[in-house]
Amino acid sequence: MERILGLDVGDKYIGVAVSDLLQMTAQSLKTIKRSSNKEDYQEIKDLIDEYNINKIVVGLPKNMNGSLGPQSEKVMKFAEKIKNKFKIEIIYIDERLTTVSAERVLIESDVRRENRKKVIDRIAASYILQLYLDRKEG
Repeated sequence: MERILGLDVGDKYIGVAVSDLLQMTAQSLKTIKRSSNKEDYQEIKDLIDEYNINKIVVGLPKNMNGSLGPQSEKVMKFAEKIKNKFKIEIIYIDERLTTVSAERVLIESDVRRENRKKVIDRIAASYILQLYLDRKEG
C-alpha cells in the first residue's frame, strides 16, 4: 500500500502530513525547518522512501481573488524540482484559509501562542492533504 504526502511549503518551514494506508485520513507528521534546498529535498526524499509515497499534495498559496502571486511561484518551483528529482506525481491544492483553519483549531484547543507556532505548518499540511483525500473519495 502507498501513502500520500502533504506539504505546506513556506519560506522558513515546510509542514508535512501523511495519509493512512487506505488514503482516507491525513495525519500531521512534522515540521521541516528550512536550511538549504539540498537539505530540504533530502529530508523529503527520506520521507518518500520511509512511507512509500507515490504522490505529493502541495498547498498552493493563491491570492484571495484566485490569482497566483510570487509565493505561489516559489512553491511551484520547489515542487517541480521534487517532481523532476524523485519522479513523483505532484498535485496542487488551493490552500487559501488552511492556515487560518489550523490556527482556529489550535486556539479552540487552548494551545498557547508560542506552541501554536511550532505546529501550525504541519496542521495546515494535514488540512491540505485532507482536502485532497476528501475530494478523491467523493
